[in-house]
Amino acid sequence: MTPQLLPLLLLLLAGPPAAQPVPPTCYSRMLALSREITADFQSLQATEPSELCVRYLPRLYLDIHNYCVLAKLRDFVASPQCWKVAQVDALKDKVRKLYTIMNSFCRRDLVFLSDDCNALEYPILVTTVLPDHQS
Repeated sequence: MTPQLLPLLLLLLAGPPAAQPVPPTCYSRMLALSREITADFQSLQATEPSELCVRYLPRLYLDIHNYCVLAKLRDFVASPQCWKVAQVDALKDKVRKLYTIMNSFCRRDLVFLSDDCNALEYPILVTTVLPDHQS
């Protein structure tokens, strides 16, 4: 065997690199989708603040550990249609998907740590204060 073939042979034996070492779990899927929905909602409010239907949408600060989140998702999907803004329909589809995942497929994986419905209306923002570095 020539020295030039050895690295090629090692690459072939190693196989393709794993794209995702661990498959997503129900919990990780719910968490990722809830964060995506919250970010999309905030983006929608920033880009379409003058649109009446966007202004009157229920607030969407999602915490999948709060029992009230299921009612919050139902209320959002049931809110009036927003015909002029296609992003609202896309957002409602994601919300509907999350509700279905939480209520059907991943129901056993849910652990609710709170039932504070006001926390979903007015979330407490956690800020991190970095210590001063003194020279």
